[in-house]
Amino acid sequence: MTTAPDPARQLLRHTLATIAYRGGKVLRGAPESFASFSAGDTARTPARILAHLGDLFAWALSMARGQQEWHDSHPLEWNAETARFFAALQAFDGYLASDAPLQAPPEKLFQGPLADALTHIGQIAILRRLAGCAIRGENYFQAEIVAGRVGAQQTAPRREFD
Repeated sequence: MTTAPDPARQLLRHTLATIAYRGGKVLRGAPESFASFSAGDTARTPARILAHLGDLFAWALSMARGQQEWHDSHPLEWNAETARFFAALQAFDGYLASDAPLQAPPEKLFQGPLADALTHIGQIAILRRLAGCAIRGENYFQAEIVAGRVGAQQTAPRREFD
């Protein structure tokens, strides 16, 4: 007998797929100089924000496993940091897709690292605009986002606008 999928885990997985889709959009096509763009003396650079995103998902996975561990990573080169971001998403999604028990409440995983990631992806989008390399807006309700699709390869936008 198979058990029904846990709805909380399914929502977390859909949220991760949403993060991958939106994150992929703000990361793709950024010029090389964007990683070090500064919006001010106290603002994080896009590279620092991206490193923090990778750290958030490593932290989320550690909490899900019951071994909470935080690291402040020094940013890698942009493409390597982008790959680390997607690898961290895939590792966390793989754990959520497994039968391994969640050692942290799903609500706490959502309100902490996942919600924080959505905020930081928005920051990168704003920094792209400030740096003169804006991305197009999109009706994300119409986007093809599927739980489990958390890699860099995402479907093309269905409805973008200026």
